[in-house]
Amino acid sequence: MDLNLLWFMLLGVLLAGYAVLDGFDFGVGILMPLAKNDLERRILLNSIGPIWDGNEVWLVTFGGAMFAAFPELYATVFSGFYAAFMMVLFALILRAVSIEFRGKMDSQAWRNVWDSGFFVSSALAPFLFGVAVGSVMTGVPVDARAIYVGGFSDILFPRAHPLFPTVVGAMTMALFTLHGAIYLYLKSEGELQQRLKRWIWHAFGVFLVLYLLTTILALLTLPRAAANFQTYPAAWAAVLLSIVSIGNIPRAIFHDRAGEAFVSSSALIISLVALVGIALFPNVLRSSLGEAFNLTIYNASSSHKTLAIMAIIAALGMPFVLAYTSVIYWTFRGKVRLGEHSY
Repeated sequence: MDLNLLWFMLLGVLLAGYAVLDGFDFGVGILMPLAKNDLERRILLNSIGPIWDGNEVWLVTFGGAMFAAFPELYATVFSGFYAAFMMVLFALILRAVSIEFRGKMDSQAWRNVWDSGFFVSSALAPFLFGVAVGSVMTGVPVDARAIYVGGFSDILFPRAHPLFPTVVGAMTMALFTLHGAIYLYLKSEGELQQRLKRWIWHAFGVFLVLYLLTTILALLTLPRAAANFQTYPAAWAAVLLSIVSIGNIPRAIFHDRAGEAFVSSSALIISLVALVGIALFPNVLRSSLGEAFNLTIYNASSSHKTLAIMAIIAALGMPFVLAYTSVIYWTFRGKVRLGEHSY
């Protein structure tokens, strides 16, 4: 395996890790308005309180790895998608502030303000992430010098396929809502857990509709997205994983197997990230101005020596990251009950 392909796959691993771990954080925020009272809202927040900020480390690592491994891609995306990234940054900051500030005053009105901020930021960020992924798949106006020459509207509504990024954004919101509901079902008990079971069924229905719509649009409007499945038959494993995961979620919930459902929703997210990578490969960013202007894992990468040194650093560092993450989740395992630290 050449180093360019290795780093393309490692970026996919980092992105999938972030989507799985921070995805249920976003889902908890989206579900916040459904809580009946302040005690339930505290349970929802306590379920992610010790871990939400650590989950964001995966996004920071993803950005750093992109900068080091594919600097041309980093420069093009962060300059061209500047307005969208500022909106994402605003959402992530608002989410952090909302979580930390809601318990600073003993006032219901104060808590309601920050709970609203938590909901808005948790819904906005995954929607924008999904829109960005949809835009990258359809292609954005990038010229021969790898400079983005479009506007903000070209990200949200590309001229060739104006609906696709919005649908992907909505599907991402629904997916994280489902993931968050399953996580809360795993962490809660009693009446709240039973209502969460109903929330899961509703979230699953919305996600399934949007998933099918996204798939149909991709097959009809992005014929290149399926090309690699003919070249690399092993890529069908990602399709199989997504189908099995989608089918197993309702089965696991019906039999009250919360852990199995959470593993299935995590596998579903991983499979969808893999499908995006397969659809793009060997490109990392498609240009709507012509195939010759596409950024690939070769023309957008750092030197071979840089990639080799980074691979050594990653091999040494990743085990520590995985071990630390495992210890944190093991430490805060179990149900969330009233009387624990409140946020």
